[in-house]
Amino acid sequence: GFSYLLGYGIMMAVEPQAQYNTSYMMSEEHQYMSPEDEWDRDLLLDPAWEKQQRKTFTAWCNSHLRKAGTQIENIEDDFRNGLKLMLLLEVISGERLPKPDKGKMRFHKIANVNKALDFICSKGVKLVSIGAEEIVDGNTKMTLGMIWTIILRFAIQDISVEETSAKEGLLLWCQRKTAPYRNVNVQNFHISWKDGLALCALIHRHRPDLIDYSKLRKDDPIGNLNTAFEVAEKYLDIPKMLDAEDIVNTPKPDEKAIMTYVSCFYHAFAGAEQAETAANRICKVLAVNQENEKLMEEYEKLASELLEWIRKTIPWLENRMAEQQMKAMQQKLEDFRDYRRIHKPPRVQEKCQLEINFNTLQTKLRLSNRPAFMPSEGKMVSDIANAWKGLEQVEKGYEEWLLTEIRRLERLDHLAEKFKQKCSLHQSWTSGKEELLSMKDYESASLMEIRALMRKHEAFESDLAAHQDRVEQIAAIAQELNELDYHDASSVNARCQGICDQWDNLGTLTQKRRDSLERVEKLWETIDQLYLEFAKRAAPFNNWMDGAMEDLQDMFIVHSTEEIHSLITAHDQFKATLPEADKERMATMGIQSEIVKIAQTYGIKLSGVNPYTNLSPQDITNKWEAVKHLVPLRDQMLQEEVARQQANERLRRQFAAQANIIGPWIQTKMEEIGHVSVDIAGSLEEQMNNLKQYEQNIINYKCNIDKLEGDHQLSQESLIFDNKHTNYTMEHIRVGWEQLLTTIARTINEVENQILTRDAKGISQEQLNEFRASFNHFDRKRNGMMDPDDFRACLISMGYDLGEVEFARIMTLVDSNNTGVVTFQAFIDFMTRETAETDTADQVMASFKILASDKAYITVDELRRELPAEQAEYCISRMTRYIGADGPAGALDYISFSSALYGESDL
Repeated sequence: GFSYLLGYGIMMAVEPQAQYNTSYMMSEEHQYMSPEDEWDRDLLLDPAWEKQQRKTFTAWCNSHLRKAGTQIENIEDDFRNGLKLMLLLEVISGERLPKPDKGKMRFHKIANVNKALDFICSKGVKLVSIGAEEIVDGNTKMTLGMIWTIILRFAIQDISVEETSAKEGLLLWCQRKTAPYRNVNVQNFHISWKDGLALCALIHRHRPDLIDYSKLRKDDPIGNLNTAFEVAEKYLDIPKMLDAEDIVNTPKPDEKAIMTYVSCFYHAFAGAEQAETAANRICKVLAVNQENEKLMEEYEKLASELLEWIRKTIPWLENRMAEQQMKAMQQKLEDFRDYRRIHKPPRVQEKCQLEINFNTLQTKLRLSNRPAFMPSEGKMVSDIANAWKGLEQVEKGYEEWLLTEIRRLERLDHLAEKFKQKCSLHQSWTSGKEELLSMKDYESASLMEIRALMRKHEAFESDLAAHQDRVEQIAAIAQELNELDYHDASSVNARCQGICDQWDNLGTLTQKRRDSLERVEKLWETIDQLYLEFAKRAAPFNNWMDGAMEDLQDMFIVHSTEEIHSLITAHDQFKATLPEADKERMATMGIQSEIVKIAQTYGIKLSGVNPYTNLSPQDITNKWEAVKHLVPLRDQMLQEEVARQQANERLRRQFAAQANIIGPWIQTKMEEIGHVSVDIAGSLEEQMNNLKQYEQNIINYKCNIDKLEGDHQLSQESLIFDNKHTNYTMEHIRVGWEQLLTTIARTINEVENQILTRDAKGISQEQLNEFRASFNHFDRKRNGMMDPDDFRACLISMGYDLGEVEFARIMTLVDSNNTGVVTFQAFIDFMTRETAETDTADQVMASFKILASDKAYITVDELRRELPAEQAEYCISRMTRYIGADGPAGALDYISFSSALYGESDL
């Protein structure tokens, strides 16, 4: 503050009610003068001072009096009755003075001046050696001194820069603002301002649009001063208080006049700086809000896209429309593999990133005192997780269905081929039988021929009965094809029905022929028993050979070495029956030999045809050779299948060996990551680097998963659907791998959020380590969470004095979802709220109030003038209309807007 008053004998204290001496130090010999002597001395030393002070003080008074609709012309005359003096004090202080006396007598004037002087004294100024009489009498020196006192108290006293106030504060402010300008060096309030450059620099610093400083010359002080006076009066509402010629032509301009004029610039620009500070605070808050809204929009967009992908994918996976051809079903399986390998992995990454973005956004909102983000209905993280779970359930069911359908089609193809073979054999056997049974050859036959026909018919009946099993097999296969929904069941049924109808007809015809033959059987007396025996033995043996050939050529499907070995055992058992069959063949062929022998013996001429059968000895021999030829071919087929099953077993073991390593490795890594969240290891940045390296090691392990996927694909291509050597399926490995990637990403995100919290709240690494150490100490179960009792003990150990009510309040903060546990992130959030400060709604309201010049509302023009364009338009679009009667049309309510920024109401 001031320690003296220059030349007026009127002292003012910076501290309220301080008492100051009225003397003035004149020289190094410490000579003192009275206020009147000092004033006379001033005028004698430099008569120009009074002129400068009179003009400056008059203009300063009028700059305030015009607000009340009046002004003064003569400073020593117009204040004599005290009325305008009291009015001036009311305008500059904003307070009401006692009601003035209306009389025109001298004592009325003295009373009014005394009321003004008493008001000045009440503001901490002690007036010495001056009374109302001097002012009423028009004493110029005392009147100017009194005005200077008012200027000091109401225009200069409150100026404060870096803990300096009044004159020193005003000087420091001028020095700082003009420091960057050439030819300007402000050291005082007299000669430093003579060339006008300092005033022009002050204006240019705050309003560079009003003066082109580069064109000013130091050798043109009159021009510089007049430029500053004119610009200040026209654009800054600062009246002209000085004359350029008086300042330039006076060796040492009056300090009080210069200070008075310069103080007007401080008050004109200080408000702008305050508004700039307020605008910066608002811009900062709005930038945070805009960034958060952008993150919200990105979350909504990503969530919508992911949910839409899931919505479109699920119907595809739910489509159980089976294909009729194996090739089409295998294409479906290949499409499903492409989905798992190509289309789904990016969506897994999107889901993980979505959760990370959500957590980061909530952390930013929490750090900036914003309400938590609530996504649109159906787009919560839990909604996405549920949708994803539904997708994976449908996905699993789809894969099982595909494999089941492929097995079904494989079985159908096998049965259909078997059906065709049996039908072909049967139809080949029945070919011509109906015509044969319909013949009436017995009508013109001889006795021997009739007997031959009878025996032949008996042989046919035996053969017919033997074929009954094949017909039943054909019907059974057709029934199974129908039950398995074979695509060409209609043709199968038609063919089967035709065979059955034909079989019934054969039975009918056979019975009719037997009846006819029996009617004439009494006509026959003999029959060649040998022919009959041959026919009877040859027919079943031939049928056995047909069955053997059919079995040897029968197709088979096996899925394990056990099944193929079972077939080999059955085949070996069949081969063991061949010697016995060969005996039967020799016995049958012996009958034919006996016939030939008898004929030769008795000179019987044989026709060469057995009358009882169409089978010739050559037929038996040919079929027997065919059976012997098919046996080694069957051996070869079985051995090839053994090799294939052994290869499949190698694939099973190869897959199991990798899966039994990868599965436990994933589980171990999951457990290790769980321990990371509860262990202190250096700074958060070091932890982050370690986790990033950890994540890289996991990513590097992906090649093992890919190799296992390749083996899994080979297994599926080989139609291997079970594996007794491992409990891990490819689905287990995939799910575990996806969970591992998600877990390490979430753990890294937690550390990122801790770094974000630490930096935003100004928390040191030591404080964070202390929080972590306290949390880990009371994390009894070492699972990254504290139960309420452990949390209470932790708080007590940190110096909290907790009652039941206070602890319940804290629990609602750290466990808002009532889960019964306190996570480390919730603990950190609580401790940072306890130790750090952030912007509040009240602070933002105060900043808007400054921009609005203390009004309860703000206008669109004010927002666009004080804020950058983007932030201004953001406010205009979201602020509601001001409802108060004191606001103009279009006024906006910044108070409700500030509350809404912090979740206290809705934007």
